[in-house]
Amino acid sequence: MRFREELILRCAAARREKIGQMSDAAFNELLLTVRESPDAFVERDAEKAFAALGRAVGRFEDSVRDDDLLDDDEYVAERARRFSALAQACDKALAIDPGCLDARLVRALATQEEPDGLLAELRGLEAEVGGAGAAGGAGAVAGGGAGAKPFEELSWANVFDRPRMRLRAAAARACGDGARWKGARDAAESLLAISEKDGDPLGARYTAALAYARLEDEEGLNALDARFSQGNTWSNLARCLLLYKLDRLPAARRALRGYASLCEGAAYALLRPIFVETYLPDRPDYAPGSFEEALCAVHEAEVIIADTPDFVAWCEGQDWFRAEGEAFAQGRDLDW
Repeated sequence: MRFREELILRCAAARREKIGQMSDAAFNELLLTVRESPDAFVERDAEKAFAALGRAVGRFEDSVRDDDLLDDDEYVAERARRFSALAQACDKALAIDPGCLDARLVRALATQEEPDGLLAELRGLEAEVGGAGAAGGAGAVAGGGAGAKPFEELSWANVFDRPRMRLRAAAARACGDGARWKGARDAAESLLAISEKDGDPLGARYTAALAYARLEDEEGLNALDARFSQGNTWSNLARCLLLYKLDRLPAARRALRGYASLCEGAAYALLRPIFVETYLPDRPDYAPGSFEEALCAVHEAEVIIADTPDFVAWCEGQDWFRAEGEAFAQGRDLDW
């Protein structure tokens, strides 16, 4: 998540609201001014809390860089300390603005280790934000409470709608992590319905692709792919899994080649998966076709892979695929 960029948009939108009527050209000038020094425009508690959260997540991400130097016990202890510090930082942000939904989302991600517990908390937040019995006043979640905008009316273009959209994306992924694939499909598709026109900035199509694969819904996966002009690592991996599950092995081999050719190190990512840290709060903005993107796709598909006997062994049995994985490992000095 690009906290700084979103803080700029929030501050500019808040200043426009304070000033009143403003042309598009004038707003663009305001946006340029805010971009030069966004901290000077942080006035409302909502933006103060958001800025504090962005700094906390930045500290969390910086602290991960030295993990390779730790042994297993040190790593476990350091990771627990890191998440505890992040949860405390979220509490501080919420003390500034109790309605900071992103802080509540990040706190849930930092403290709920089990998919079912996380999903329950995220669904509770969604009910509150959607006005299902949420109290008004200072303690209400921003944008929530009675009379809240229906989810289907949200827009990525409105920066203040984005926290609810991030929450839905996180809930969709939590459904997948808990093997609730119909829920993952439905949540991802509901997000696509309002964000597809903006290019699906939260990658809901990736979650949906994996859900269609696990549900063995080839028609659904075909329809999803047809809505986007360019393939992606998730959809290629999903198609390979789907075809393997349907015992259409020649087609699965072709899909495996598509998956391997799309991302750098895709074969290694699947055959020798590497731990991927919790998304805070959404999927990292990695370059398309990068090894990091391949790691994310495999990470999100782990539940399906574990529930598909012999899939990884079958993939490794393709000599060319194994050779690609081994060559990548040697080139990056990775374990094989």
